[in-house]
Amino acid sequence: QVQVVESGGGLVQAGGSLRLSCAASGNILSLNDMGWYRQGPGKQRELVASITSGGSTNYVDSVKGRFTISRDNAKNTVNLQMNSLKPEDTAVYYCKWVVITTTLRHYDAWGQGTQVTVSS
Repeated sequence: QVQVVESGGGLVQAGGSLRLSCAASGNILSLNDMGWYRQGPGKQRELVASITSGGSTNYVDSVKGRFTISRDNAKNTVNLQMNSLKPEDTAVYYCKWVVITTTLRHYDAWGQGTQVTVSS
């Protein structure tokens, strides 16, 4: 069993910053790619940023230059630094790890989500 927990969401004014964290724990053999997703009101879930086990990153165009994803492999954590936040960034943010467990099971492990609200 693998547990994924996000933290760091909250309410912030436009132009402000938040830092999200995502920690994985449990029967982990390997953590591969990781992604931060978000789902705004009435919208489909979208991939915001991703990072490979080697540290390569990718971002959706709407957050490039404002968001930074990073990972600490020793601590099984990934962070998403969000700067210059806009009201349209308001959403529930989810992290997803591509996991290989100690029993060699491969699957996508999702967190429960953390709310980010940006006021204008």
